[in-house]
Amino acid sequence: MSKTPQTYHAWSLDSPCQTMVYYSFAPILVLAFASTTSYAAASNFGGSQIQWGACDPSVVNDTSLACGFLEVPLDYQDPSVGNARLAIIKANATGERRGSLFFNPGGPGGTGIQEVNDNKELLLEVTGGVYDIVSWDPRGVGNRTSPGEIFCFDSLAEYSTFFNGTIELTGIEETGNFTDPADVKALLAQAPIMQTKYEEVGQKCLRSSSGKFLKYIGTAAAVRDMVSIANVLDGPEAPINYMGTSYGTLIGSWFVNMFPERVGRVILDGLFDPIAFATQEPGNTFSSQRVFSDTVYKALITGCALTGPSGCAAASEGDGPLDIDAKFQALLQHAYDATKVNSSVPLTPGDIRLALWGEMYFSSDWSNFVNEEYPQMVQIVNGEAPANTSRAIRKRSTDMIRRMPLMKRSSESNDSPSYTTSAIYCADSVDPQGTTMEDVLEGIISASRNVSHMFGSLWPFPFYCSFWPVRSVERYQGPFNKKLANKILIASNLLDPITPLPAAETLAGLLGQDAVLVRQNGFGHTTVSAPSACMNEIFFAYMTNGTLPANGTVCEVDADFEVFTGVNTADILAHIPSTDI
Repeated sequence: MSKTPQTYHAWSLDSPCQTMVYYSFAPILVLAFASTTSYAAASNFGGSQIQWGACDPSVVNDTSLACGFLEVPLDYQDPSVGNARLAIIKANATGERRGSLFFNPGGPGGTGIQEVNDNKELLLEVTGGVYDIVSWDPRGVGNRTSPGEIFCFDSLAEYSTFFNGTIELTGIEETGNFTDPADVKALLAQAPIMQTKYEEVGQKCLRSSSGKFLKYIGTAAAVRDMVSIANVLDGPEAPINYMGTSYGTLIGSWFVNMFPERVGRVILDGLFDPIAFATQEPGNTFSSQRVFSDTVYKALITGCALTGPSGCAAASEGDGPLDIDAKFQALLQHAYDATKVNSSVPLTPGDIRLALWGEMYFSSDWSNFVNEEYPQMVQIVNGEAPANTSRAIRKRSTDMIRRMPLMKRSSESNDSPSYTTSAIYCADSVDPQGTTMEDVLEGIISASRNVSHMFGSLWPFPFYCSFWPVRSVERYQGPFNKKLANKILIASNLLDPITPLPAAETLAGLLGQDAVLVRQNGFGHTTVSAPSACMNEIFFAYMTNGTLPANGTVCEVDADFEVFTGVNTADILAHIPSTDI
């Protein structure tokens, strides 16, 4: 079986302005062993039934899939508050059914309904076809689950007017990793207005139609909702089987520790560090999450150099990886210089970094990117492209970002950016720590200098939770070393641009004998980013008969998977330069 890149929703980039609100490790071990109250008692909900029927054909085109709804308490500690309604999808097992496998594709804010529609065959095959594949749109996601998508603006026009003249629309303009004091000064000058704006956005969200529900969304609610669905489908004593990727691993790590007695077969792929998220504001974790992103970028330019000009438009005869990098740096510098002359240029350096960032997730698109999008970006920056080309670049960036579990797009009924991801991150966040916007921007500068030269200055990224007015009624903050009813499988690429290997190692270390960590010798976000027969076999064996590999197992990416013509993953890994870019 071969794995294919999964498709994730993203916000719209169709506007000439950048209309994105981005959202996708120093363990404090004492927290991991802290005592907590019991979490099982309040989740015996399962009195309702799911009436399965045909799915909405505007969303689900596979008629073999069934959809339904389940009402659950908004607040499991206080049922008098009212109910939420979960939209659920199911793919029936193809073999002798052993129960349900619950799946979350990440985000936060990823839609389980569309993911199962898009990836039913993959999910059934990798799990042996012996489970019904069940997923749902969590609270705050889409317009079928209620509470649904979180919007704080009524339209894209309102959002753009509100942030006009700020880095929220233009991105951060810098070159040389903030070695120019003028870049530092210009960025820090934005701190007062951006802090005011973010505080105002928080209040706008609170006053919106979604505002009254903000304290009832979050990861703990997602865990309890999954348990409620499982109680209805398989019974309140049955083991719960789960597969989560990216942010879905945070749901998984909370689940196995909130309900250790219910743990069945669990696969977590592309780990969020649960200790970091339990002890720090989410915005403070994103720089450390990008610790390998520059290396993944170096993999891209290495592959380009190895295939040469016949397979990469950015390469000239005899170019090495650093020669390709020099061309990208020159493009960024040219775009930067152009913005200093005219702030309304069609393609900013922030746009270029964004396009490159989208490529870090799935190497299967790299050849397409360097041969189609890169030449167009060069033409735009040189003023040689038709006026509508920059819009096409942004449209294509949208298509790539839809693969990113850390990003979401708006629904069709509201073209403003969704704040669902912000709302979930901040609902789970520690209480406000007094972080100012100047602190945030200083962190951006530090990350650009010390963590990721290419992607440290991406903006906007997650909503910084010091300015968010609400926390969830329930947040799980540990321990994360519970004794589990069954052993779980943790998977990670060696070079993941956003959920790095140390996060997987943290959780595996905390769970000890109850977890096995398997690594994939590749680059990209989650092991599904590239095909590996070895990893597929491990997933299949674990899901069908509980067999786990030895700790320390490393899987290779399939040799016949070519990233560029004549160039596979192993070729690139063998030639990545050690030099910083």
